[in-house]
Amino acid sequence: PGGKAGLLGALAAQRGARVTAVEVAEHRARLVSQATHGLPVAVLAIDGREVGADPKLPEGHFDRVLVDAPCTGLGSLRRRPESRWRRQPSDLPPLTRLQRELLGAALRAVRPGGLVAYVTCSPHTVETHVTVTEAARRSGVSVDFVDARPLLPAGMPGLGDGPTVQLWPHRHGTDAMFLAVLRKG
Repeated sequence: PGGKAGLLGALAAQRGARVTAVEVAEHRARLVSQATHGLPVAVLAIDGREVGADPKLPEGHFDRVLVDAPCTGLGSLRRRPESRWRRQPSDLPPLTRLQRELLGAALRAVRPGGLVAYVTCSPHTVETHVTVTEAARRSGVSVDFVDARPLLPAGMPGLGDGPTVQLWPHRHGTDAMFLAVLRKG
């Protein structure tokens, strides 16, 4: 916990910006705080779905939001093959509901014109394309998909037609990660 917040905090420090990291579990929030010590990162131990209900997470306040969504983790089977035994088809509905709720909250948190990046370590279509399209549709706000391909290193092969990106172990040497970027209208 804290790797992505640390990276974003280091980038923010170079640009005079600040990062607000949200972690629902208190013990994980402490780990994120430790990992980002000395960086312009505020760590909140609250549920990311509380946007607008908690004054620390106001609606329409943030320029950019990263939703590092909890997922099945099926994209990391290459590194963690034993995880296949920990997942059941019944795990998917509650996870995708949580993913949609977190993405909907992120769309409420970002200002008009702001960006939301949705990332999962999963190749499962329900956790990727379906979740993003459903969350955008249900959000009640105008949302445009931004082409995520230019955000990745130049010359990276096999990124598809966009606007979302699905990375694959056999093509990209990574976990099977998914990225979608949305701009709030």
